[in-house]
Amino acid sequence: MIHIILYEPEIPQNTGALIRLSANMGAHLHLIQPYAFDLSEKKVRRAGLDYAELANLHEHASLDACLANLQPNRVFALTTKTDRYYTEPNFENGDAFLFGPESRGLPADVLESLPAEQRLTIPMVPGGRSLNLANAVSVMAYEAWRQLDFDMDLPSH
Repeated sequence: MIHIILYEPEIPQNTGALIRLSANMGAHLHLIQPYAFDLSEKKVRRAGLDYAELANLHEHASLDACLANLQPNRVFALTTKTDRYYTEPNFENGDAFLFGPESRGLPADVLESLPAEQRLTIPMVPGGRSLNLANAVSVMAYEAWRQLDFDMDLPSH
């Protein structure tokens, strides 16, 4: 099972799109509060279509609460502040992928709490600042799922 963790997401359309993505690939989507919108907002519903009922969606009061509840094998943080590509690790069932808010990324203390080998980046051309959150999550999640042979019958963690 792949776990996607959104730390304080800010844009409802991205979260809606990721609800849809997680439902279609069987991933668990974890939202860390606070977020800058209400999950019942029309923008979230429109982007997620009717997939909210099919998604494994979990809300958490904090990152610590999420990780204590989830107890993932490993947590990989996606950041522009590393040179280690997202394709380098060998992912395992039960790994979690942590993404920061759209406007600022993950806080430095969160990044520094993880081993350097668990901080990953998606390459961009020189001068590129960042990818859209929903696009970055899609790239990362599908790479992990590809490595797991697109197994949809993985036990939940």
